[in-house]
Amino acid sequence: MRIAIIGPGAVGGYFGARLAAAGHEVLFIARGAHRRAIMERGLLVWSPFGDLVARGAAPEDPSEIGPPDLVILAVKTYDNATALPLLRTIAGPDTVVLTLQNGVDSAEEIATVIGEAPVLGGTAYIAAAIRAPGLIEHTGRYHRIVFGEWFRPGSEPSPRAAAIGAVLTEAGVVAEVVPDARVAIWEKFIYLAPLAAFTAATRLPTGATWNDPVLRAQFMGAVREVVAVGEAEGIPLAAGQETRIERLMQVVLPGMRSSMLIDLSAGKRLEVETLQGAVVRRAARHGVPVPIMTTLYAVLKPWADGPVTTWAS
Repeated sequence: MRIAIIGPGAVGGYFGARLAAAGHEVLFIARGAHRRAIMERGLLVWSPFGDLVARGAAPEDPSEIGPPDLVILAVKTYDNATALPLLRTIAGPDTVVLTLQNGVDSAEEIATVIGEAPVLGGTAYIAAAIRAPGLIEHTGRYHRIVFGEWFRPGSEPSPRAAAIGAVLTEAGVVAEVVPDARVAIWEKFIYLAPLAAFTAATRLPTGATWNDPVLRAQFMGAVREVVAVGEAEGIPLAAGQETRIERLMQVVLPGMRSSMLIDLSAGKRLEVETLQGAVVRRAARHGVPVPIMTTLYAVLKPWADGPVTTWAS
């Protein structure tokens, strides 16, 4: 299979490297020093499942590569203004686009560029980071992708999603193909949007939120708010979402830091609009009150583009 990875960073780079090692033709669409390192030395992955060096093209001009069978979109959502137009350049009539971006807006944003038909919605569960240009470190034991149809969900996974799932499985990735990607993505969103917000707002890891009774109560209140928004959106969420999140939080390592907290600590841009902002905007459309998530959005929004400048009075 011919596969293009738009954004071969910690997430896209890891899965792209696994696919390349399995013998697929992988095209890494990257920028700057990371792209140059991939071109010169390949993409190096350190992983508990085995280290590897993936070889693949990293063209300076993506329009020269020709249409791939599959595009995996894995850039941070704040880079979509430059990343999404690339889809018009590289996608052919039979190309499938699988998004692994955070949040619940990605599939719809892609569809505004190339239409609904090519789009699969997905989400990744992995702990990884770029340690240096051309080097990705995978930590932990998760390397899982859950995906399926977003615009045309059915009672069973679609044949095209199942075929891509088989390719990922053969490459050593844990791939779960679902009939309705909306449910899988919202189930992660219900957990991620509040958790990222609380850890970033407090500048503390997960345990600080869960072990403090006041923070825990507010966190679970935020979870209920996001569930209410999902239900208002018509997402067929299973009953018992709060119980599911409580059980999940009980087994999460207390020292775990969300990617938003990591980015905030490093002075990087934050996916505030993708996570907290998306909750607030969708809630407003449906008239659903979300006071906790609105407050967290207001606290984090000034940091969305990086460190806050001190304004003179």
